Amino acid sequence: MALAELYTQVSARVWIPDNEEVWQSAEITKNYKAGDLFLHVQLEDGTELNYPVDPAALPPLRNPDILVGENDLTALSYLHEPAVLHNLKVRFVESKLIYTYSGIILVAINPYKQLPIYGDAIIHAYSGQNMGDMDPHIFAVAEEAYKQMARNNKNQSIIVSGESGAGKTVSARYTMRYFATVSKSTSNAHVEDKVLASNPITEAVGNAKTTRNDNSSRFGKYTEISFDQSYRIIGANMRTYLLEKSRVVFQSENERNYHIFYQLCASAMQPEFQHLKLGSAEKFNYTRMGGNTVIEGVDDRANMVETQKTFALLGLKEDFQMDIFKTLAAILHLGNVEITALEDSHLNIFCELLDLNFDKMTQWLCHRKIITTSETVIKPMTKPQAVNARDALAKKIYSHLFDFIVERINQALQFTGKQHTFIGVLDIYGFETFDVNSFEQFCINYANEKLQLQFNLHVFKLEQEEYMKEDIPWTLIDFYDNQPVIDLIEAKMGILELLDEECLLPHGTDENWLQKLYNNFVNKNALFEKPRMSNTSFIIQHFADKVEYKCEGFLEKNRDTVYEVLMEILKESKFRLCANFFQDNPVSISPFSSTINIKSARPVLKPPNKQLRMTVGSKVLCKHTFRSSLSLLMETLNATTPHYVRCIKPNDEKQPFEFDSKRVAQQLRACGVLETIRISAQSYPSRWTYIEFFSRYSILMTQQELSLNDKKQICKIVLQRLIQDPNQYQFGRTKIFFRAGQVAYLEKLRSDKLRHACIMIQKNVRGWLQRKKFLRIKQAAVTIQQYFRGQRTCYVTLKQTWAAIIIQKYCRGYLVRKLCQLIHVAAVTIQAFTRGFLARKKYRKVQPIKNSYFSSWKQLLLYKKDGDKGSDPYYFTFCMSGSHIFYSFSTHFLKTQSPLSLLSAGNEKHPFIVLFRVLEKKIQNQKQDYEKEIELLKGEIKVLKEEKSQLQQQIQQEIIIQDGLKIEVGQLTKQAQVKYDSMNFKPRGVVVNTIPGLPAHILFMCVRYADYLNDADMLKSFINVTIDGIKQVVKENSENFEMLSFWLSNTYYFLNCLKQYSGEEEFMKSNTPRQNKNCLKHFDLSEYRQILSDLAIRIYHQFIVVMENNIQPMIVPGMLEYESLQGISGLKPTGFRKRSSSIDDTDTYTMTSILQQLSYFYSTMCQNGLDSELLKQAVKQLFFLIGAVTLNSLFLRKDMCSCRKGMQIRCNISYLEEWLKDKNLQSSNAKETLEPLAQAAWLLQVKKITDDDAKEICEHCTSLSTVQIVKILNSYTPIDDFEKRVAPSFVRKVQVRAMLNNREDVPQLMLDTKYLFQVTFPFTPSPHALEMIQVPSSFKLGFLTRV
Repeated sequence: MALAELYTQVSARVWIPDNEEVWQSAEITKNYKAGDLFLHVQLEDGTELNYPVDPAALPPLRNPDILVGENDLTALSYLHEPAVLHNLKVRFVESKLIYTYSGIILVAINPYKQLPIYGDAIIHAYSGQNMGDMDPHIFAVAEEAYKQMARNNKNQSIIVSGESGAGKTVSARYTMRYFATVSKSTSNAHVEDKVLASNPITEAVGNAKTTRNDNSSRFGKYTEISFDQSYRIIGANMRTYLLEKSRVVFQSENERNYHIFYQLCASAMQPEFQHLKLGSAEKFNYTRMGGNTVIEGVDDRANMVETQKTFALLGLKEDFQMDIFKTLAAILHLGNVEITALEDSHLNIFCELLDLNFDKMTQWLCHRKIITTSETVIKPMTKPQAVNARDALAKKIYSHLFDFIVERINQALQFTGKQHTFIGVLDIYGFETFDVNSFEQFCINYANEKLQLQFNLHVFKLEQEEYMKEDIPWTLIDFYDNQPVIDLIEAKMGILELLDEECLLPHGTDENWLQKLYNNFVNKNALFEKPRMSNTSFIIQHFADKVEYKCEGFLEKNRDTVYEVLMEILKESKFRLCANFFQDNPVSISPFSSTINIKSARPVLKPPNKQLRMTVGSKVLCKHTFRSSLSLLMETLNATTPHYVRCIKPNDEKQPFEFDSKRVAQQLRACGVLETIRISAQSYPSRWTYIEFFSRYSILMTQQELSLNDKKQICKIVLQRLIQDPNQYQFGRTKIFFRAGQVAYLEKLRSDKLRHACIMIQKNVRGWLQRKKFLRIKQAAVTIQQYFRGQRTCYVTLKQTWAAIIIQKYCRGYLVRKLCQLIHVAAVTIQAFTRGFLARKKYRKVQPIKNSYFSSWKQLLLYKKDGDKGSDPYYFTFCMSGSHIFYSFSTHFLKTQSPLSLLSAGNEKHPFIVLFRVLEKKIQNQKQDYEKEIELLKGEIKVLKEEKSQLQQQIQQEIIIQDGLKIEVGQLTKQAQVKYDSMNFKPRGVVVNTIPGLPAHILFMCVRYADYLNDADMLKSFINVTIDGIKQVVKENSENFEMLSFWLSNTYYFLNCLKQYSGEEEFMKSNTPRQNKNCLKHFDLSEYRQILSDLAIRIYHQFIVVMENNIQPMIVPGMLEYESLQGISGLKPTGFRKRSSSIDDTDTYTMTSILQQLSYFYSTMCQNGLDSELLKQAVKQLFFLIGAVTLNSLFLRKDMCSCRKGMQIRCNISYLEEWLKDKNLQSSNAKETLEPLAQAAWLLQVKKITDDDAKEICEHCTSLSTVQIVKILNSYTPIDDFEKRVAPSFVRKVQVRAMLNNREDVPQLMLDTKYLFQVTFPFTPSPHALEMIQVPSSFKLGFLTRV
């Protein structure tokens, strides 16, 4: 689709220039036709506007909202200044993201606020990651440099630039901290700490407060961090460029001198500094010129203590430190010297501190010596000349002191080994332009011109390599070449050469030099101009902007003149440090400059001059000039692989997250970001891999196209169908290249297709709802009609029915009463006859019972007369059958007579006596039975005595056997065999077919045997050998999960056995009597139990580490990147920095990979008999790692913060929960460790608009801190046009509600993935009796079973 056609569509959005915001968004309200002079647009505030346009240069089009806020600016479909500016603003203001890629550049916007994104957890999260896999970050650039160094064995450079206050120093500091963290040296020299400690020192002596920055670097610094062959830090070397010496003697309003002066003044009252005779900073000219000696929120006294500590850390002793402080104090006193006829106390202190001749210094500060061929003339100076001489001396001393400190830092960072590679971090001033620009700005901008040329060539080279790698025809791209500006400055008869020439003249002046510039370049060089209203300035057209320079002071600053006689006085100083500064042959500042050989990887751009002439900032004889050091820097950068960080200052008021579009646009032009964008936009700026394109635009493909197996071929067919012009795209080997605007067109087609699908779904759903509603209404109408129609007959029917009921009531009542009367008469008659019958029947029954009572006793007496039949069973039964009669009789009888009286009377025939005799007979029979039983028991006792004698004989035999065993054990060979046989148990095979913890039980049986023999030496030796053996096996198999699992299980069982059989009551509660017999008798092994417990914890931690190392590479690909749910692909264009997962989808980890790995861990632990409680703790630790790593990655990946990704995460969590349920591990609390991740997934899916939504979020997300909630909300990224970003006002609502709820939050963003839950080893007694354990015969430990 042609780009011009997009302007013909209503609702197309464009950017038009604006005086306040630089660019303003507008929407086309009327179709534009070719040749129209006006574009009818409506601004965002509703204003209608007829914007005049040039048909050849229409306003830039705006990207679709779906592409706004991208991590990489090159992912935008329309690449131009307003798109870049808007994307940065959305990320910075709305999403609170300060880093953005722009191709190979990292754009870093200073937030003017501390952010929780630089902790060690963040460093570890970025370590080992590909650059496109995570959100843009300074750590990502550092990791890329470190990785390329290790992979290609090539030196790297990180170039950090930007204007003052943009955050260059902090960015450089973070890169160095990253290297120090990820590449810890194995030595005890703490090289990393020393490298980091160099920063506070150089900042103290080289940084100062300016109107733009409270900690502005007033020098350039290139730090080479050296690595050995293992890519560990072994040392470092620092080179500095163009220290702003003029700041020592002059500061503008609201600016300060270098920090070290104020730190020294703040510590003046300390005992160790009192001899320096200092006071507050307000008392010294060199520290009070700016009018403000204090920085808000900065404690100079505390910073002085920190500076002293870092000096000490670098090995610089107190004597050395005091020499430095003495020199600094002397400079302050020198600044207070007044040019008067009276003696000056400050000059006296100055000479005293530096041990100088006071009289000579007094004379030559006010006089100068002129030597001619015939005589020497001493000429007094005017007061301004004397002040200039004093200030020049102060600058010279400070310059030498600064170089000396850097030299000593380099010596402290010196390394003894051989440097393999290095990474250089360049912290250098960016392009500067002020109201008044002088010599310093000229040098800074000259350096930036050189750096920009190197940057342009590198970008151009990378672009060309990309095309060649993808086999795409290379077309020459026009880009801005600033070589002419560099030639203007440094070529033969250029600005610098003319400056040197004028400096050599005795009476050279700034005005004469400026006149030469006018004569040579005005109207002859388009890059040089003469201001219309000034004769003391000149203008240079730099790559970034036009800059007007004041010529005043150029010659003086270039000469850096200090009178020779003053230098001779300082040479004669008895203060060694001061004297060394002014020796004729000073020591080289960089002790490593001669040892580092730099071989350029590509031809170095040589200046057109044939020889090196005197240049900026030095005398003719000085070798280390700014120009030569700059040339060496460029040579170094050309020999390394550069990485670029461009720091941007968002506003001049230092307000957090405030975006001044004018200032940002100015800096983007100056730092080369827009030039990079322009180069990319000229060819094919949008680049997608085939996998990304297929995943994103499969919705535009037909079923026939999708039926093909080759995704690459499918993409080609689809593009040829959708975009008719083949010049709008190119097919590479792995990527598809698009012209500007084509991705936006594809996004429009995709959005239209989705919108059509949504309309179709809505149509059917709404139709179904309406049909359902119609049927309900119809049913209601029928029901109403039914009741309405029945209402007419209802009243008559009810009245007739009621009358009939009344008649029936009275009729039925009459009939029932009549029937009731008849029944009553009949019932009374029947009752009368029945009661008479029953009375007669009862009477007849009473008379026979009376007669039978007397006849029974009569029969009994007659029966007894026939003989003694008391023992007759029938007789006894007969008696018992009449027991109720006998009982009543006997009761009556005993009331009148005593049984003893009957027996004494001999009345044997009395019934009671008869019964008594029967009972007596029965008792005698029982006695005889008992006597027989006693005889049997006596026989059994005799048998037991015989068995006892046999057991005693067996005991004697056992004693004899024991004596033989003592002889066997005496040689101690069995101990070693037990050790090695048990240690060499293999986790597989043996464990599966035996009881859990068999080696542990065997080990304890050996312990029990030594206890049985009461041999302390044997026991101690055996346990020590066992513990050492386990340690050795664990050490040798520290990465073997199965072996660690095996020995963790057995160490745990061995520890439990020592507890179970210790004889302590608390451990014997579950023992069987047989197990209690096996308890230890002679030794208390509680100390060894503690040692074994510590060993078990150590094995457990290593066991967890191995599991984490195995599963950690799977977590992010499986939990975040892999998309198992159909139709929720969240891939979006990634720009220059491609995700590693978007390059190739083969052999990637999925959620299934994680579940399989977990199952492997589980099955191995079960096979090795690991206790269920320990297994649950291990699973809980693994689930915590999965949740923490996934959540941390989510925090650092804006592209993953979408509603669809939340659905995918929730689905993956459900898989893990199902796995827990399947393994019956719900009680392990592993599910709770995933709660923060589950809440984050819910947060991505929930509505985020109203106050109620904010309240619900605060109430539901209890496991997330406020910082984490805000981070997710700010990072939320719509995948389609149907989703909306989270408004900043809603984020503020959530923050306010969180504060009102008094949430106890932690400030850290990341979860600590190294956190370990406290492990507990529960006591679980073994159910196996020792006698029942089968010891393998191959061990030859049969004597253990005979104990």
